[in-house]
Amino acid sequence: MSVSPSIHVSVMPEETLEWLAPQAGQTVFDGTLGGGGHTRLLAERVGAAGRIVSVDQDPVAIERARQELASLPVTPVQANFCELEHIAGEAGVDKFDGALLDLGLSSDQLADRERGFSYEADGELDLRFNPDEGEPAWRMLEHLSAEDIADIIYHYGEERFSRRIARRIVERRRESPVRMAAELAELVRRCVPRSRGHQIDPATPRFRLCGSR
Repeated sequence: MSVSPSIHVSVMPEETLEWLAPQAGQTVFDGTLGGGGHTRLLAERVGAAGRIVSVDQDPVAIERARQELASLPVTPVQANFCELEHIAGEAGVDKFDGALLDLGLSSDQLADRERGFSYEADGELDLRFNPDEGEPAWRMLEHLSAEDIADIIYHYGEERFSRRIARRIVERRRESPVRMAAELAELVRRCVPRSRGHQIDPATPRFRLCGSR
């Protein structure tokens, strides 16, 4: 599988190296591979005698690491970072000398318009980090009750208009189910009042309905 170069910019790279202080020969766990920026920096510090076990659910991130970090002591693993004990066992690691978790979406995922992570995307409302597991968000919206949809939106997005949005989704699907990311964004805009003088798109902080992670 051929993948595009990452456009993601790692957050606080200097501070990460300073606080984690990786040393030559150490084994470090990077729980969020993403674009591979932190993984590369850590691998260069631990050197050939060390090892970085870097994890991501996104198969694109894993394949990119295999192609771009092949010359470094990096072991890319497709998994969720919460499976640390299992990952360590599979990688043959007794203990890690350090661990890094840079949680959240990467710019690469937001830029992939076919996966629907951005409210500006014109692709299907997928929202899965691993597209090979679970079901896409648009399919969930076709069968979940208004109450369940509202609970998900409120839990993951802390959205006080979650009930209103959920009711509108259910009403809409009787005629034409919400399937595209842009459709959900427009529905949210119609449900959430915009404060006077507030320039942020109402869909921005509310676009957090997630499929299987």
